[in-house]
Amino acid sequence: MTYKALAIDLDGTLLIGEDLPAAHKHAVAAAHHAGYQIIIATARWRQMAERIADEIGISVPVIACSGAQVYIPAEQQDIFDHRLPIDFVNELYAICDAERCIATITTSNETLIKLDGEPDASLLSPEMRWVPRLTGSEQDLPRIAAIQGTAVNRQIKAELKDKFRDAVNIYDSIGPTGKIVITITARAANKGQALLAACAHTGIAPDEVVAFGDAENDISMFELAGASVAMGQAEDNIKAAATYVTTANTDAGVAQAIDALLRGETLGGKSS
Repeated sequence: MTYKALAIDLDGTLLIGEDLPAAHKHAVAAAHHAGYQIIIATARWRQMAERIADEIGISVPVIACSGAQVYIPAEQQDIFDHRLPIDFVNELYAICDAERCIATITTSNETLIKLDGEPDASLLSPEMRWVPRLTGSEQDLPRIAAIQGTAVNRQIKAELKDKFRDAVNIYDSIGPTGKIVITITARAANKGQALLAACAHTGIAPDEVVAFGDAENDISMFELAGASVAMGQAEDNIKAAATYVTTANTDAGVAQAIDALLRGETLGGKSS
């Protein structure tokens, strides 16, 4: 199999916390110069992904919001866009407003952040806006909600997961601080379906893609890609879903796998 594209997750994969390691930056740039299409596939919002692409020096399709959005920067348009349903949003916002938590809610062009106490605005990205309450923001339905807080996440899962199982996805993931965060998207939104949309738009077959990730929401990409790379610190079920396991993100795992690919290794892909 000849691979033509790399679909790379950010948190816990390409990034260490909020930082892009030099080894990863140079490896992705080398893959791009070697002719690989790069796709960023993240649970974060697309503006943040675009800044990472700018840091590498490339313009790339962005799978954002854990697969709820596919954005093509060169065309300044979405080709895939799924929002959480209003009845779910109403109940989620009520729980988050009543409990202590850190909630980030990505809508059309901004990301709301709800936490106790107003943060220093200089510490927030331009597209982020602090709100004391989420209720009242329902007019722009979210693409994704990311919630941190042990008690509130337990309550969300207990009260909403089964009730809305046919309408939403609720995944555990690792946030940039290393803590468990639940990410919530509409049922039709996942990184696998978003990857299909990105591939169709760019004329690349899914089995010509190598997918990189470290969390449960990356498995849907792994299932469709020709090869898949799990990070060394990932849970065992993530590693089992991948065709190749690299070193941890803190040990240049993406660079190690890209170097192997550029040497002609198949990374355990479906054709190997």
